[in-house]
Amino acid sequence: MADSHCERLSALDQSFLELESHNAHMHVASISLYEAGPLATPGGGIAIDRIRAVFEHALTLVPRYRQKLVWSPVFHHPLWIDDRHFNLNYHLRHTHLPKPGDERQLKRLAGRLFSQALDRGKPLWETTVVEGVEGNRFAVISKMHHCMLDGASGSELSGTTMRPTPELDPELEKPVPKWVPRPTPSPSKLFFGELAHRAQAPLVAFGALRRAATHPWQTTNALLDVTGGLREALITGMRPASPTPLNIDIGPHRRFDYLDTDLGMVKHVKAALGGTINDVVLAVLSGALRRFLRQRGLGVEKLDFRAMIPVNVRVRGDTSLGNQVAMLVARLPLDEREPCERLARVITETRALKGSHQADAIRVIEEIGDWTSPALLAQSTRVAARTRPFNIVVTNVPGPPMRLYMAGAAMLGAYPAVPLYQNQALGVALFSYAGHLCWGFHADWDAVPDLHNVVEAVAGELTTLAEIAAAPLQPH
Repeated sequence: MADSHCERLSALDQSFLELESHNAHMHVASISLYEAGPLATPGGGIAIDRIRAVFEHALTLVPRYRQKLVWSPVFHHPLWIDDRHFNLNYHLRHTHLPKPGDERQLKRLAGRLFSQALDRGKPLWETTVVEGVEGNRFAVISKMHHCMLDGASGSELSGTTMRPTPELDPELEKPVPKWVPRPTPSPSKLFFGELAHRAQAPLVAFGALRRAATHPWQTTNALLDVTGGLREALITGMRPASPTPLNIDIGPHRRFDYLDTDLGMVKHVKAALGGTINDVVLAVLSGALRRFLRQRGLGVEKLDFRAMIPVNVRVRGDTSLGNQVAMLVARLPLDEREPCERLARVITETRALKGSHQADAIRVIEEIGDWTSPALLAQSTRVAARTRPFNIVVTNVPGPPMRLYMAGAAMLGAYPAVPLYQNQALGVALFSYAGHLCWGFHADWDAVPDLHNVVEAVAGELTTLAEIAAAPLQPH
């Protein structure tokens, strides 16, 4: 008989479970659009069996797909165990848009699916294959709980179903080995395992002290950097951002919209006007939100409007799942009228953040939570969310520069959705792919009925910056 098996969630992973509420579901999601190509059937559908075969093989590479949550006795800490009742047909779903199958219908379907919480009694993911998208296309709408992954690991996870060429993977022709779930540890084993984990905290502290004694100057400097970063993070978190129409208690329903822009255009703006791709994105979004909030009748001249920006702190080469991010908060210059000056202010803000060591400080807090009481981090995160330290979440996940294929069908674009917090009605996520920058706009149904205005404003602001970047220099 196989040995029992479980995997412990980190304190940060657990915090995404604790943050979830009836109206605020903590799943990351996306719409991916594909050419029907070789998957088209004579009746106008999609060869779902071939897509199912891709997922069956992916399951052998990523065990997390077939794991569910269980909680340790007394400590009530979540762990991953194999789900002996796993059924791929529950998680991989198949539907068809009504005619005409336009993108408005697809976005409405995505909003409805994003409104629904994942079942915690099963592996925390669902994928819906959508036939009948106009233009001889189909879509894949995916949801995975944030406690499973961050943006970087999510990209790795999705990559198990994709190939860089349209040729079919020869492995798909081979039978999938029968999966045998590993037994769940007994309650007593779960309890003593958690107890043993927490008992190691003094040893971890001792190791840190020993390193400090060996390299006192390096350790002292690092400690000063982290302490300074922690002070800045706490000051930011204790001071609420300005109230806006985007920061109200959200309801249970969602809207989703997306935008496809030329990555080359963004790179040209960066080269001509300075900064990074992320800086250009934040400047464009600042201008778009300035337009949007002014349309709502809100004065923006004195707004302290902040974006929470997840930063990947994963070590190069680390392909493990789970979350390895630090959450930084940047002030967006919605009060600035001039596009170039907005970009310059964003560059100044992000450079200061990079030099502040806030990411290091937040990473230390997460590690302390892992070795002491993970619930403290979760509770602190919940309290911080209620105090409105930021107005919006903006995340940008780098993707592959080449086109990818699933079962021979070319992926045209992938548009991500970031979870909404309880008092945050709009989130923006981006994914770079094959020369495109794909924007996903996730919003509360009631608070942002005019989501299309945000999308149009983003497109307009990027065009404006691109025109400025392309204009010849004027002599002084």
